[in-house]
Parts: sequence; C-alpha cells; structure tokens
Amino acid sequence: MLQASEIQKRFTHLQQTVSEASRSMHADTTIPRHLMNWMDELERECKSAKKILSSRDEDRIRQCVDDLERIGDRAERACQQASGLAAGIMDSVSSMHSELSALKRQLH
Repeated sequence: MLQASEIQKRFTHLQQTVSEASRSMHADTTIPRHLMNWMDELERECKSAKKILSSRDEDRIRQCVDDLERIGDRAERACQQASGLAAGIMDSVSSMHSELSALKRQLH
C-alpha cells in the first residue's frame, strides 16, 4: 500500500480534479442531469472521504477509493452516452476517472 502521505497527496489532487470537472459542468447548461448527478455525488463523497483518509485504516481507505471509482465509472459512462458534450468536459471526466482508477490499482 502507498504511504499515508502519498495517499493524502494523491487524494488532494483528485479532489481538485473532481471539483474542477464539477465546476465546468455546472457552468454548462447543456450537461445532462444524470451526468451532473453523478458528479455531484462524487464531489460529496470526496468531501466525506477526508475523515476516512485521516483514519489511516487501510481497509476503509481501499473501500472508499473503490466506491469513488465506481461512481467515477458511472460518470464516465454517462459522459460517453451524452451527445454534444464539449471536449473539455469529456476530457476532465476521463482524466478524473483515470486518476481514480490508478489510485485504486495502487491501493490493491
């Protein structure tokens, strides 16, 4: 498993990525509601995950990242199914999902 400081650093960056993607989506009135819902859920879960990360409980951290990655999967699928999305939105969701997947792989 990664060191606690590295997990915290990666997670802080991930939170920034999620927040940026969410802000971009909220600024675009053409974003489908179901995609917005997944991003909102992901953002909420990222905020509540801070407590889990500070617990240093490896099993809880893994489960938390697994849950976040699952929500990221859904957001990415919703993005792929939506038509006419701006390339920047698709890129930010894809980037966010890639970061989640990489962190998940490194924690398992």
